[in-house]
Amino acid sequence: MHRTIFTTPVVNTLLRGFSLAFLKLTGWTVEGALPSQAAKSVFIAAPHTSNWDLPYTLMVAFALRLNPYWMGKHTIFKGPFGPVMRWLGGIAVNRDQANNLVAASAQAIREADSPLQLIVPPEGTRSKTRYWKTGFYYIAQTAGVPIVMAYMDYSTKRSGLGPLFQPTGDVEADMAAIKAFYAPFKGKNADQFEAGAN
Repeated sequence: MHRTIFTTPVVNTLLRGFSLAFLKLTGWTVEGALPSQAAKSVFIAAPHTSNWDLPYTLMVAFALRLNPYWMGKHTIFKGPFGPVMRWLGGIAVNRDQANNLVAASAQAIREADSPLQLIVPPEGTRSKTRYWKTGFYYIAQTAGVPIVMAYMDYSTKRSGLGPLFQPTGDVEADMAAIKAFYAPFKGKNADQFEAGAN
């Protein structure tokens, strides 16, 4: 995988210090830690309702000493901001041409020679949606890695890592259990998040 802001010496240390200070000053609490067996894993990013989710996610990742990559709409990688987005850990995704996305993502996780956490927002969009995409589930299952139920609750200013979830193969039952975990959390635009939807 390409070098990111999280693997750039000196910059990493400086931004971790900034992130810890900013989160503390703004009243956010960072919870949890990444278990060693989840060094390679797929992160659920929910709720995802605002552009503010990205900078907060990056700061929480610094605070927890993660090495995350995240998927974003390919249009935000166009022009001069493309290299910056990739340096921030971004991977461009064209939703109209994502046929081999699961296989390619799983292969990248398996072949990585260092810890790697792939962040995938199950809603696939910041707009309100009733249905969660299952890409994150199949990436984890194909790669043979656990799912980390990461959360960001704007109502309580809590963000962090919840329990690990190992896909069983029963997608319907597994998705119901995952959504039940996320039901209490509120996004920045709370009316756009429906974890209880099927």
